[in-house]
Amino acid sequence: MRLSIIVLIAVLAVGSLVISLGFVTNQKYVEVPEISNQYEKLETYKNELEKINQYNRQVLKDLEERIKNSDDIHLEQINEEIAVIRKVIDQNAAELDEVIKKLSQMESDP
Repeated sequence: MRLSIIVLIAVLAVGSLVISLGFVTNQKYVEVPEISNQYEKLETYKNELEKINQYNRQVLKDLEERIKNSDDIHLEQINEEIAVIRKVIDQNAAELDEVIKKLSQMESDP
């Protein structure tokens, strides 16, 4: 009777240890894809921000050309559009800098 209780306790202890180790090991493997997935999403977002920024710069350049080559009475509206686009470009550039900083932090953190 005494031996069977000792064996039962030993089996429960070993079983609990195996289950605990399995759980801890499994958690580590789950975190790695989540981090790489976040990195990939940030990388994609950065690329999209760069495209948007490039497009906005082209629109700004086109508007500035329209002002130079126009005697249009709507110059005030074009100037307002230019101001808005410059503001958007500045905001995108700031956000792009933040994303690049976050990506570099993720690269340096193992």
